[in-house]
Amino acid sequence: MATATQDAVLGGAVDLAREAALELAEHPQDVGEHLGYTVDADRLVSHRFACTAKGYRGWVWTVTLSRVPRARKATVCEAVLLPGDDAVLAPAWVPWDERLRPGDLGPGDVLPFRADDPRLEPGFTPTGDPEVDEVAIGELALARNRVLSPVGISEAAERWYRSKQGPASAGAVASAEPCLTCGFLVPLQGALGTVFGVCVNAWSPDDGKVVALEHGCGAHSETDVEPRPSEWPDVPVARELDVLPTAEVVGSGAVDAPEPDAPVVGGAGDDAAGPAVTVEATVESVTVEVEVAADDVATDDAAQDAPSAEDEPRS
Repeated sequence: MATATQDAVLGGAVDLAREAALELAEHPQDVGEHLGYTVDADRLVSHRFACTAKGYRGWVWTVTLSRVPRARKATVCEAVLLPGDDAVLAPAWVPWDERLRPGDLGPGDVLPFRADDPRLEPGFTPTGDPEVDEVAIGELALARNRVLSPVGISEAAERWYRSKQGPASAGAVASAEPCLTCGFLVPLQGALGTVFGVCVNAWSPDDGKVVALEHGCGAHSETDVEPRPSEWPDVPVARELDVLPTAEVVGSGAVDAPEPDAPVVGGAGDDAAGPAVTVEATVESVTVEVEVAADDVATDDAAQDAPSAEDEPRS
């Protein structure tokens, strides 16, 4: 195979190659120093310039030049931005169905069918005999095309056993009794039932979840807490008093209760000094509270005890 020879015309066309790189770059300062050129074939050379744009460390501007035979003028064939040996590259592209992880599936999303899923195996293959197929479908419930394989059962058991519902969680370690002895545990059927069950206790943080038989929590059906004395002080309970049909005065002395619509009779005026006295009266099962001044009560009593002008003896 013939080796390409050096081309002085194309090798010296650095300015032409830089102009092509500047037209391709977003900013003129993104084109750095000239890194040399490579001879790709006869009359075909690629010039390389450092890329100084942010986020493109290690990338180079590559401009390929060519010329026709016996011509003294170079022509630009193409200009591209290519990664160098130490360029920062994006990770290899992975199909979306392989990028999915548990928990990524949302409402309306559908996973692609996997015919070779190792977690599944054929569940039932029709034999052609109606009696055998009827027993398999009706009594053994083998109407599913695929069921869990030993690999699928093993992966599920290991995943559940290492989850928060396994025996190593903080709640299980602090629990006094395991789920195996709890009345709210519903065991699973099949091979998984030897290690797991479903919690149906509404008070448990694991309600409706698959739990290991060695798991546990504080809502166990057979555990209890020791009674502890109350830290609150004893407060006397107020005794309920009977309502008397007579009027009572809270304070000094007692007076008859006024009528419901009757105004309070004052003795020394509205501005009379003295402590206030509260009068409570029960009238036809209705309690009325009236505030009067102590001087008013005393003046009213004095007015009742004083003889009237008609009772005085005449001279």
